[in-house]
Amino acid sequence: MGYWILNETTTFLIMVTWLGLNIYLFIDTFLWYEKAESFLYTRIILGSALAWARASAMCLNFNCMLILLPVCRNFISFLRRTSTCCRGNLRRILDKNITFHRLVGYMITLHAAIHIVAHLTNIERYHMGQSKEAEELCKMLSYIGNNSDESYLNPVRDYNTNTTKEVFTTLAGITGFVITLALILIITSSTESIRRSYYEVFWYMHNLSIIFFIGLVIHGAGQVVRGQTQQSMSLHNISYCKDHYNKWGELAQCPLPEFSGNKPVTWKWVVCPFVLYTCEMIIRFWRSKQKVVITKVVRHSSGVLEIQMKKHGFKMEPGQYIFLQCSTVSRLEWHPFTLTSAPEETYFSIHVRAVGDWTEGLLKACGSDKQILLEPWQIPRLAVDGPYGSATMSVFHYQVSVCIAAGIGVTPFAAVLKSIWFKHCNPNIHMTLEKVYFYWICRDTHSFEWFADLLVSLEEQMVEKGKTHFLSYHLFLTGWDENQAAHIAVHYDGNLDVITGLRHKTFYGRPNWHNEFRYIANHHPSNSIGVFFCGPKSLSNILNRMCNLHSSSDPRGVHFHYNKESF
Repeated sequence: MGYWILNETTTFLIMVTWLGLNIYLFIDTFLWYEKAESFLYTRIILGSALAWARASAMCLNFNCMLILLPVCRNFISFLRRTSTCCRGNLRRILDKNITFHRLVGYMITLHAAIHIVAHLTNIERYHMGQSKEAEELCKMLSYIGNNSDESYLNPVRDYNTNTTKEVFTTLAGITGFVITLALILIITSSTESIRRSYYEVFWYMHNLSIIFFIGLVIHGAGQVVRGQTQQSMSLHNISYCKDHYNKWGELAQCPLPEFSGNKPVTWKWVVCPFVLYTCEMIIRFWRSKQKVVITKVVRHSSGVLEIQMKKHGFKMEPGQYIFLQCSTVSRLEWHPFTLTSAPEETYFSIHVRAVGDWTEGLLKACGSDKQILLEPWQIPRLAVDGPYGSATMSVFHYQVSVCIAAGIGVTPFAAVLKSIWFKHCNPNIHMTLEKVYFYWICRDTHSFEWFADLLVSLEEQMVEKGKTHFLSYHLFLTGWDENQAAHIAVHYDGNLDVITGLRHKTFYGRPNWHNEFRYIANHHPSNSIGVFFCGPKSLSNILNRMCNLHSSSDPRGVHFHYNKESF
C-alpha cells in the first residue's frame, strides 16, 4: 500500500482534483440555485428539482470540456515529446489517457441521468402549476404571461397541454432526446464485449459524438428554465411581494415580475476542446491522403500476415503504433496496429492476425484466403495515420525493463527487441538500458514460429558480442497435444529448444509471477524497474498487483513501475 501511494501519487492527485472539481461545481451551483433571489419564484413551482437540473448541467459542461482531450492523439504525442511530460509518473499518466476518457464518459452518463430525471420532474411540476389543486401563489406565477405585455415563467401554458408532446415539440426537448439517444448508443457500444466482437458497431456509434456535441450546444437555447430579470428585481420587492401576490400590479412596490431564460453557455466550455479536436481531425485527414507504398507482404504461421510499407517523411520510435485504413474493406474505419519494425530499418511494418470482420477483410484483400499472396502492387490502397506514442516507448528509459506479452501482444516488443539489436551493433550509441527480461505466453506452438527467427538472430548477436547477460527471455507454452508432448520429451535434452530453436528452453504451463518478480527484485535491489505489458486485462490486473506487492516502500529499494499498452 505504501509503494502504491508513492508510485501512483500523480495519478491519485489528478483523480482527486478531477473528482473534487466535479463535487465543488455541483455543490456550488446547487446552492446558488437554491438561494438566488432571481429564482425564488421558479423554486416555488419546481422546488429543489431546479437546483438538481442546473448543478448536473454545470458538471456536464465541465466533463464535456474534458472528454475530447484524451483522444486527441497528436496532442498527447506532443506532450510526450516535451521534457516535462516524458519522465516518471507524468509519462505514465499519458499512457492512461483512454482510461481517463472512459472515466469522464461515466461521469457524463451519471450527470446526464440526474439532469434528465430532474427535468422530467420539472415538466411535471410545471404542468401541475396550471392545475386547480396548485397553491395560489403557484397558480398566480403560472398564469403570468397570458397577456401580450407579460413575460411567462411557466412554459406549460395550459393544464390540458400534453406534456409528452410538449417535450418533443420544443427545441430543448428535441435536442435533449437526440443527445440522450446518442449518449446511450455511444455508452452501450463501448462495452468491452462489443468492442472486441463488433468493433465496427463501436466505431460507427462513437462517431455520433459529433451529433452529441452539436445538440449539446443548441440545447440551452431553448431557455426552459427561467428566472426573474435584474430590472424586475429592482422594482419588485420579492421579500414583501411574495406574501402579497394577490395585489401584484396594484401596489407600487409590487409590479408584475418579469422573467427571462438563461443564455446558453455550453459553447464557452467546449469551443476550445472542439477546435483542438477539429485540428486533430484535419491532421489525421492530411496524413490519410499521403501515399503509402507497400514493399512486401509476408505470410507467417498461425495466420499472421506481415505488411511492410514506406511513406515519405515517416519517422517512428520503438513501441509506437499507427492507425490503418483499407478503403476496400471500409472507407470510414481506422484500426490501431503496433509497429513491429525498428526505426533503423528502411521500412515500417505491422503484423496482422484475423480477430474480427475488419482484419479478416484485410487479409482477404491481401489474398490470404486464396493461399496465394498478392504482389504488393495488387493490394488495395492502404492509408496510414501516425505514428503515435505508447507505453512501450519508455522501455529504454530504465536501466532494467521487464517486457511481458501474451499471444499477438508480442508485436510492440518486436520493434523494441529489433531496436536493441541495432543499437548494440552501433558502438557510438549509449543506452541507459542495461538488462531486459522478456516473457511471452502463448497457447500453441504455431504462435512462436513467426517470432522465433527474430529471437534466434538476437541470441546470436548477443553471443557474438559477449552480452548474453543483457537479454533474458522466458517463453511459456500453455497448450499442447499428446503428440507434441511426446516429441518435446524426446528432444528435451538437446542443446536447442525443440520448438523455437533457441538456447533457452521453453517452459510449459503458466509462469509463477510471485517467483519471477521475487527473482528480479533480488537481483536488482535498488533499481527502478519498468514493467511493460501487452495482452488481456485479466493478466494485466495480476501483473499490476505483482508490481505493487514486490516493490519496496523504502524510496531507496526496488520499485516496479507498471505500464500497459493501450490504444
